[in-house]
Amino acid sequence: MNNQWEEFCEKYYSYDNLGLALDISKMPFADDFFAEMQAGVDNAYKQMKDLESGAIANPDEKRMVGHYWLRDSSLSSSAEIRNEIDANLKQIKEFTQSIHSGKIKSCDNKLFSQLLIIGIGGSALGPQLVADALSSGDDKMKVSFIDNTDPDGLLKTLETIGSELAQTLVLVISKSGGTAETRNGQLEVANFFQKKGLNYTKNFVAVTGSGSKLDNLAIEEGWLERFYMWDWVGGRTSLFSAVGLLPAALQGINIDAFIEGAREMDALTREATQSNPAMLLALMWYASGDGKGKKDMVVLPYKDRLLLFSRYLQQLVMESIGKEHDLDGKVVSQGIAVYGNKGSTDQHAYVQQLRDGLNNFFVTFINVFSDYTPFTSEESELYVEPQIQSGDYLQGFFQGTRRALAEKDRGSISILVDKLDESSFAGLIAIYERAVGFYATLVNINAYHQPGVEAGKKASAEVIETQKKLLSVIDDQAKTVSQLAKLTDSSPETVFLIMEHLVSKGIQRVGQRRPDKVSYKRETL
Repeated sequence: MNNQWEEFCEKYYSYDNLGLALDISKMPFADDFFAEMQAGVDNAYKQMKDLESGAIANPDEKRMVGHYWLRDSSLSSSAEIRNEIDANLKQIKEFTQSIHSGKIKSCDNKLFSQLLIIGIGGSALGPQLVADALSSGDDKMKVSFIDNTDPDGLLKTLETIGSELAQTLVLVISKSGGTAETRNGQLEVANFFQKKGLNYTKNFVAVTGSGSKLDNLAIEEGWLERFYMWDWVGGRTSLFSAVGLLPAALQGINIDAFIEGAREMDALTREATQSNPAMLLALMWYASGDGKGKKDMVVLPYKDRLLLFSRYLQQLVMESIGKEHDLDGKVVSQGIAVYGNKGSTDQHAYVQQLRDGLNNFFVTFINVFSDYTPFTSEESELYVEPQIQSGDYLQGFFQGTRRALAEKDRGSISILVDKLDESSFAGLIAIYERAVGFYATLVNINAYHQPGVEAGKKASAEVIETQKKLLSVIDDQAKTVSQLAKLTDSSPETVFLIMEHLVSKGIQRVGQRRPDKVSYKRETL
């Protein structure tokens, strides 16, 4: 017991001025692990310093990586970039004030009450996380999201907005300005406005790259406002650009405190010290998976407001770390699988497997000490048991699960936060952004590009083109999959799946529903 206590004290790192602590005492690693990793750690610090100074960190795209500058523009690589960041923040604040004050009104000349964000990936998931984590009864606007090209989900969101459509400010967020899912959502919502007899251009705002298709459309149609993104900010690290700050400000969140929290964490994680929390996280990931991602990362936040945090980290970690080649061109197939939900919900779900099943993971617990109910003796306060409130049970479940996993030699990291607010929440995001960068250097990969995502987009576009060809050749004469594939010079498998989709749109299926037996035709009118 004494040895456990001594190890806990030794591997418990407290950052008192940030209201945060990190405990790695329950992660297995050799006594000489830190010493063996020192050369890699020194290189990671050097590479991070070069990156923040404006080095080309994305050689295949000839791009810098500067999301850290968004929290402290004085560190920008040029005066031009610093001025652009400052001007962008000023624009966000002035526009937000004009919306909240009613200086800018909706298409029916009323105050905006709803905020609808159309985006996908980093252009939606980050803002969703912030909106969920930092919402309050004092929110200025109610926030909704369209983050897919699923018509059913889109209609469900619009039906929820209902009669307040005219008072809905719509942010269309796409860095490239040509993302198909976002473009589809924008077109569908614009059409929805028009069907209601509303001029959508007075409610639409673009957040995009300068000169993009979306930017040009917003100019051509005279949208309400445009906010620009930069090519040196990746989608998954864009929360502190207009992508995240504009929705947060419009919702009523204190974005100054949000930026300051990340800035303070950046200052801490920039230091080459043994207690650097971002480097400690990266090293624990390395130790757990032997630098090859052999173990999954399970994220368990004990706070309902952090429900989406595991999804956010899925994108941040997996899109950054999941790479086929290292920086030398060698095939390494790197990656860390991330999943999670929230505590204590998962104690009634997959924690059973975590404790007694395959030991192919490590857990990251995120515990917030404070809850909404103060400890008082007032009779009006709710106690579920004498001197025990519901939030006390949450703390008990956190410690109980942590202990139960440790008893079975399941490794875990604990991030302990005093309270969840704009500053501490931004600090959490900043820790993980830098940890991902450090880990990538330790395993010699590029964390800042995503060739696999681009490959998927290209393949998707090819499917759409095949569907167009199929619609041009399908007629009232039934044709097999093989015949249609030959007519369109396409893969039979792709043709079969497209035709099954088109059946829902009125194309007729003839014969058995088997790829090698079925035929399709267009109904004769």
